[in-house]
Amino acid sequence: MHPALQGLLSIVLGVGGCVAYFYFSNQFLDKVLFPGRGPNAGRNITRANMIRPWLFLLPAIAALSIYLAYPVVETLRLSLTERLPGNQSQFVGLANYQQMVSEPKFWEAMRNNMLWLLVVPAFSTALGLLAAQLSDRVRWGNIAKSLIFMPMAISFVGAAVIWKLVYDTRPVDQDQIGVLNALYLFFGGSEPNTWLTLPVWNNFFLMIVLIWIQTGFAMVILSAALRGIPEETVEAAIVDGANPFQVFFKIKVPQIMGTVVVVWTTITIVVLKVFDIVFAMTNGQWETQVLANYMYDKLFRANDWGVGSASAMIIMLLVSPILVWNVYNARKEMR
Repeated sequence: MHPALQGLLSIVLGVGGCVAYFYFSNQFLDKVLFPGRGPNAGRNITRANMIRPWLFLLPAIAALSIYLAYPVVETLRLSLTERLPGNQSQFVGLANYQQMVSEPKFWEAMRNNMLWLLVVPAFSTALGLLAAQLSDRVRWGNIAKSLIFMPMAISFVGAAVIWKLVYDTRPVDQDQIGVLNALYLFFGGSEPNTWLTLPVWNNFFLMIVLIWIQTGFAMVILSAALRGIPEETVEAAIVDGANPFQVFFKIKVPQIMGTVVVVWTTITIVVLKVFDIVFAMTNGQWETQVLANYMYDKLFRANDWGVGSASAMIIMLLVSPILVWNVYNARKEMR
């Protein structure tokens, strides 16, 4: 089947199936299970209304159970076992975790992930907040917002390919197609650098890609929060003699701090799971390994499902507290 036709068919069947499910399940509930007629009509309607929300939740619960709960349990099981020939396995307890923490590559991945956590959320949120504030003060602000948000529409792999061309290095006797090397030589550099192989600095070059993508997300959320600030508080501060910097940092930012925290933690979760950028640009070489790429190497290159699953559990343990805190703050904001 042609891919375009297959995609169209999937959409039609998917949407049609959802509509059919909700329509016929409600019909069964109202006409067969609890009919709204006869002497018990009132009680049946009440019972039907109590069950109806679960009809809508059932597909989501089923999907979460199949695609989230089961993989977590299975990954935990695999992290505690060792694969044997003949598709057999045996329980080894925490041996996979002990092997994992004894490998220098694991600690390199942990160190780099912590570095990403310190840099990417801070810069993405700060630049997004700055863009949100400044774009609302110019006529062409909507155009600027569209340009800043545009990288969000690009996949991580696509963004990595774009930036890999920016960092591209050619021999000295050839024209440099990499923007960074072209600028470096233009401003007096002696010879082109292989930027992605420079220790420590190459991690920052990779982080720039994720900051470029996530700044648009932060800008959109924070722009909406800034527009929700009551004008009376800003006008009162101006009347009291506050300058623009004082209005922004002492009046506006404190009022949207809850939103800032939600944006920060959301980007933090993305950082903890970062894989595509590192895989496409360096594949974890030159001291750029991260946890998700380490997990991929173990699972699909070394075929070590035990250690690979153990590293997946570490990622989940790191993400879970931040995710819970993010949900808590989001609910707190909605009250």
